[in-house]
Formats: sequence, structure tokens, C-alpha cells
Amino acid sequence: MSKKTKNSKINEFNRRMFIKYGTGAAVVAASVGLPAPAIHAARKPVKIGFVSPQTGPLAAFGEADRFVLADANKALAKGIKIGKRTFPVEILSRDSQSNPNRAAEVAAELILKQEVNLMIGSSSGDTVNPVSDQAEANEVPCVTADTPWQIVYFGRGATPKKGFKWTYHFFWGIDDMLGVFMNMWNMLGTNKKIASLMVNDADGVVGGDPKRGFKPPMEGAGFAYVQPPLFQPGTTDFTAQINTFKKQGSEILTGIATPPDFSTFWTQAAQQGLTKQLKAATIAKALLFPPAIEALGDRGDGLTTEVWWSPSHPFKSNLTGKTSRDFANAYMASTGRQWTQPLGFKHANIEVAIDVLKRCGDPGDPNAILNAIENTNYESIVGPVSWKFGDRRNPVKNACRTPLVGGQWKRQSGGKFKYDLTIVENKQAQNIPIGGDLKPLS
Repeated sequence: MSKKTKNSKINEFNRRMFIKYGTGAAVVAASVGLPAPAIHAARKPVKIGFVSPQTGPLAAFGEADRFVLADANKALAKGIKIGKRTFPVEILSRDSQSNPNRAAEVAAELILKQEVNLMIGSSSGDTVNPVSDQAEANEVPCVTADTPWQIVYFGRGATPKKGFKWTYHFFWGIDDMLGVFMNMWNMLGTNKKIASLMVNDADGVVGGDPKRGFKPPMEGAGFAYVQPPLFQPGTTDFTAQINTFKKQGSEILTGIATPPDFSTFWTQAAQQGLTKQLKAATIAKALLFPPAIEALGDRGDGLTTEVWWSPSHPFKSNLTGKTSRDFANAYMASTGRQWTQPLGFKHANIEVAIDVLKRCGDPGDPNAILNAIENTNYESIVGPVSWKFGDRRNPVKNACRTPLVGGQWKRQSGGKFKYDLTIVENKQAQNIPIGGDLKPLS
């Protein structure tokens, strides 16, 4: 072996040692007589890859991202202590553009080029699933949130007995959401005839599945359920679905749709007389965000939705110390915009990741990070997060349930914002307080 080749191999070994272990590698290198990197060089940052939809049809999910990241970076300005060493933290944010192919592309870039230590991702199966798949394929630890767990677990091909090694998720489940929906409808005294509107995307495919979706539990609870074929995103004419629902005499509308698609449907439903017969309209995903409700004008009043997080939730961040209300107020004061549900889960995704890294012992060892994920037992701003228990909180190995309640959009008089999301149902999470009574659609 030539001297040049030998030195090249030694330098490459030393480079890898430094990347993995930071300045501590200088000691190892010196002890074996190898050229050491500069001992005063800055310690290599711990990198977290962050993927969410910041543009496109799902952009409302990413509306609070900039604020959340700025707030987290402020809390992490002095780095985090892992073992006896302190490491700087970099959160590398990427936009999925509401496109699953783009989500996979940017996740791969973060993993393969940026060499992130831990991946996080959120906001619908169209982002979470491809990000998780990239992490699983490349054996990179990954924690995701803000998508019903069945969409992330079964939607990626897992079975009740066989899950994933590298990818873990926390959020409520479709069954939790349907329980909240039916609890609200039972409070209104309807004819129990349900019209279901399902989009053909990662969320809608699972929600519309005849065995694992909305249909079995709703029919099992005594509701009559009608679901036309899944509609394509961007559909401009919903006449066929509206006619089906009118013929059935439905008094309940449910389903899964993006805000733009539901806006198109709801306008046509009003024009064609469907809204006159409805007592409840409870659509997952589409009715979560204040701008989407305001865009409906007066037709937003009385719509109902699942509530995953709000200023009323009795939890706080163990990263910043802010309560749910403190965090929502800080967001509104900083941006001038109304609080939005993903605000809490975006922050929780980061704080859980930081907790994992603090406990891992060695951020350069993916298996050490994975072990820390598996042993998580953390109190976050959205509630407890753990993958340890194997009870109802953990229906499968890779999922942790978080609490869910029901809310109704109510028009405000004289306030800064046109509508307020009021918690009206809490049977499954009674520690989250009710804020008002449920009213039928006017």
C-alpha cells in the first residue's frame, strides 16, 4: 500500500470518527497515533429533519410552522445535553408541497445528503407516510404526528402483528374520531342517516375503506351510512354526490376532504338545497382551520369537527414551559392570526424529538436513538406520549394515542375573529373542559 493511500484511509477513518463523536474523537485519534482533528473545532450539530406541507392544498397544516420553529430554536439556542456533552441542534425544515412524491424526495435528501440524526414529520398521510417510508428504508429513527394512526400504520402495509422498526407515531385514531363524531350527532336527535364524502388521497382511502374506515363503526352504532365513490382532489362538480345525499334524506354529513374541496362542495350543497335538510356537518381535515371556515362566509356557522389541541387543553411543554394557552396567546400576539390546531402538535413533534435525543446517550448511533424512542414516557403540550404500555394508549407497537374531543365553529359578535372553535363534547377526554353547548346547523 502506498504512503499516500495509507494516509488517505487514515484521514477518512478519522473524519468518520469526528462526525460520529465530535471533539471526543480527538482523544481516540491521539491514543492510537492517528492525525487528530483540531480539538477546538465546533462540535458537529445534531440534525433533525422536519417535513410538513407548507404550500399546496394542505398548506393550512403548515401555517404555524415558521412560528413553531422560531420558538423552538430560541429554546434550543444553547444546545442540548446528551450524556456529559452539549450539542448544538439544527432543525432542517422542508416543504412537502402537499405532494407525497415531493415529501419522499425531500425526506430522502435530508437523510442521504444532510445526514440527519432523527426525522420528524406531520400533517396528513400524504406527508407522514412517504417520510416514514424513507426513514424505514434507510434505517433512520423517525417520529411523526398529526395523522390518524391507522392511516400511518395500516396505510403503509403493516398488520396488527407486524409493524415497523424505525418509525413511530403519536396521534389519535379513526375510531377515536368517529366516537367523538357520533357522540355529537347523538346530542342532536337526528334521523341517523349519514352522507359520507371521501377524497381519494391517503387519508380518504383509509377512511373510506369498507372494513377499516367510517362505515363499520357507524353502522354498528345504528346509523344508516351512504358513501359514493371516492372523489378526486380538485373536483369541481359534486352534483352526483349531492343528489345521492338528498335522495337518502341524510341529516348528517361526514367524510374527509381538504379545505378547498370542501368549500367547493359546501357552496354547491347550499345552491342545490342539501344544506336545508342537514342538522350536522362534521368533516375531518377540512374544518380544522380558522381561515377555511372564514372562507365559507356565513355558511361556516355551526360546522363541527374533531379537536386535537386547543388553548383549553390542560397540558404544557416541557421544552419551553409554556402552557397550551400561553403558547396559543404567544402565536396570536406574534402573528396576528387566530390559533390553529396543528400549532400544538408541531411543537409536540419537536419537543418529543428533543426528549428522545437527550436520553439517547450517543446521537451518532441510530440504534441508541431508536432505543430512546421505544422507551419514551413524556408529558408534552398535547398530552402524554409513550410507546411502552401496550394498552389502549398503544393499540400497536408503533402508535401512541393522544386525547380527542369535539368542537363547533360559532360566529362571534364584536371579537377580533369571525368564528371561534368551541369544545362541545369531551366524553373520551373529560380532563379537557367543555366551552359551550352543541347547536344544530341553522
